Amino acid sequence: MFLNYFKIALRNFRNQRLFSSLNIFGLAIGMAAVWLMVLYVADELSYDRFHEKADRIYRVTHEAKWSTGGFKFAPTSAPYAAALQNDYPEIEKTARISTEGGGTITFAEKKIEAGNIFFTDPSIFGIFTYPLLYGDPKTALQGSQKIVLTKKLAEKLFGDASDALGKTVLFSNNYPNTVTGVLADVPANSHLNFQALRSLPENYTSGWQQSDLYTYILLKNGVDAAKFEHKLDGFFTKYLKSELGNVQYKMSLQPLTSIHLHSDLEYEIGANGNINTIYIFSVVAALILIIACINYVNLYTARSMKRVREVGVRKAVGSKRSQLVAQFLTESFLMTISAGIIGVLLVMIALPFFNELANKSLTMSYGNSWSTALAALGFVVIIGLVSGVYPAFMLSGFRPVIALKGQLGSQIGGAQFRKSLVVFQFAVTVIMIACSGIVYRQLYYVNHKDLGFNKDQVLTFHIDREETRSQINAIKQKLNQSPLIESVAAASNPLGNNGLSSGGLFIETESGEMPGSPQVIKRFSADGDFVKTLEIKLLQGRSFHDNSPADQTNALLVNEALVKKQGWNDPVGKRIRYFIDDKGTTREAKVIGVVADFHTYSLQHKIEPLAIQLPAPSDKDNVYVRIQRGKTQEALAYISNAYKLFDPEAKLDFHFIDENFSRQYQAEQKQGSVLLSFAVLAVVIACLGLFGLAAFAAEARTKEIGVRKVLGASVQNVVLLLSGDFLKLVIIAIIISIPVAVYAMKEWLKSFEYQAGLSWWVFASAGFIALVIALLTVSFQALRAALVNPVESLKSE
Repeated sequence: MFLNYFKIALRNFRNQRLFSSLNIFGLAIGMAAVWLMVLYVADELSYDRFHEKADRIYRVTHEAKWSTGGFKFAPTSAPYAAALQNDYPEIEKTARISTEGGGTITFAEKKIEAGNIFFTDPSIFGIFTYPLLYGDPKTALQGSQKIVLTKKLAEKLFGDASDALGKTVLFSNNYPNTVTGVLADVPANSHLNFQALRSLPENYTSGWQQSDLYTYILLKNGVDAAKFEHKLDGFFTKYLKSELGNVQYKMSLQPLTSIHLHSDLEYEIGANGNINTIYIFSVVAALILIIACINYVNLYTARSMKRVREVGVRKAVGSKRSQLVAQFLTESFLMTISAGIIGVLLVMIALPFFNELANKSLTMSYGNSWSTALAALGFVVIIGLVSGVYPAFMLSGFRPVIALKGQLGSQIGGAQFRKSLVVFQFAVTVIMIACSGIVYRQLYYVNHKDLGFNKDQVLTFHIDREETRSQINAIKQKLNQSPLIESVAAASNPLGNNGLSSGGLFIETESGEMPGSPQVIKRFSADGDFVKTLEIKLLQGRSFHDNSPADQTNALLVNEALVKKQGWNDPVGKRIRYFIDDKGTTREAKVIGVVADFHTYSLQHKIEPLAIQLPAPSDKDNVYVRIQRGKTQEALAYISNAYKLFDPEAKLDFHFIDENFSRQYQAEQKQGSVLLSFAVLAVVIACLGLFGLAAFAAEARTKEIGVRKVLGASVQNVVLLLSGDFLKLVIIAIIISIPVAVYAMKEWLKSFEYQAGLSWWVFASAGFIALVIALLTVSFQALRAALVNPVESLKSE
């Protein structure tokens, strides 16, 4: 029986080549899109799940609110780990991580720049699963000046990773570290991305307000994390209230496996993903597949008019409805299997481009290849069943008497169903086009918005060696000697990396009182040339004098946001106290100037109150250089050569400020690129279906067209006749889709503090594009039908 179904299906494919090809390729594109997205989503959901104790590992985070501000920090301060371990028996182990362990590594004649190196505690190997290939994890990081390398870094330094143990590598300032272990390379699906681990200095600590370490804990077996978290409320009263005062403080436990997709705190240890991106991509991929399935249903049911008599004959000779359903489902499965094979080929072709687009290293299979194959087969079977059920039951339901006359009878309602499916297809297409337009408009806006300073032609580079930092004035003087250099400044951080520090400041009120509780304010250190180099507007007062001892400790610049927040009418001269050590000692400074608000973070973040002070010599580690326009290469060469006079072995890594800010929008850029790519796929698939339906409509109305032409209808009249019905459906789809797209983009834009807004022309353009594409698709078939000789049309059956 099945062999007979198979033969009939092949015969129908051969007789209906156009419709079969459209269906197969439409389904293949949809399947390929879903497969790519499944690989992407599976990879994102797998982050940090390779750790054996992942279900018991948590990161400690904290947040605080008060009347004038607040914070939400991923890092905590050094004393947290020991205090938690001592006070709460539910905790099995704690480990701290500092990201400041990177720099230039030297061994013999080899020098390697390795920025992603962590300082950490020896207990890290008892919490996380980082298997050591060589060395003992229990002792590898015990004591000071120890380092454990990843296999890849060990091979770069020593050639053979097995030769690494016992070797001494040097960091900046010739600081020696003994290699005590080599671990397997860290999997890409980890929020902790490092090349080596260095031991934290013994008894390392800092002030309670200096949030510069990431604290991880391992709970004991059987501990309920939610109940345990409630016990942490007493931590604030015991350790922090004396310094922070009466604030609303909360310590939280983040499950390790949720950090990558669900955490968006200040000072994240690295760039995280976003669960909303997963939702968006999943929905978009599902919609692409639905559009492809709609094509199948539309074309199959439309062709049912050609098979009405076939169904009538089969029923008349005794075929049961179940046999007819089985026959049509067999055709559906054969078509989806064919589409699946082509889909695999499309995935193989598209995967390298998709990896580049999504910044991934995905492969065709995920995990076990057999399980992937079975999942793919199950997916194809489900698609075949979903796509084929409605046509199968519709075709098998014709009454024999009516079917033998070639009539559809009560099934005529299927035409309305097909129209509704076309409306859905194009509504989805318009939504995707409109959303892509809004995403790219917002990205253009954030990349071209005035940031409060002139970011063009400004680059930064980092000074690794502390002794070189002490020569910063001489370095600036040397750089300024060239006409290629317009200005030079030194600061503690590069702008645009979302990494400024915060600190507790006691800020004088407008009435002249000094409050008893500090406010957590963004802090930044920059020298006297910073305002000039960045071309920041100085609204009141003056900038720093680098050679003034008073300015070094007793002067601050503040931004407009801080002035407005404090309600100062005359900010110059206002007092601000700040902590200078972990014992609570404070020093008082006065505001000497007010600068216009400028963005230090990406435009997802609101400009916050900021205090700027002169940096200590050790903090002058980021140099800002404004170079002459059109002389970039010459300027970079000059800076490199000039810097070698102070550090002959240094290899400078230049970063332009505008690129720093652009990197913060990589997730949105990725969303826009994927959305646009899938919008194009949606257009292609929808047009394939529309092309097939138009071809069928033209074929079904062959005699009508002949009669109209005999009676004097022009080619234009015939084209309008055949195109009109489809264009009405597209217009309805546009009307339905615009409100949905507006709502979706309003929600998406909420992640930005500064928005380009929604423009009517973007949505109008999306509708116009869909209308033009549909018109071109339908008109092609309509024109072919209109040009047929009416004599031939009237002779057709």
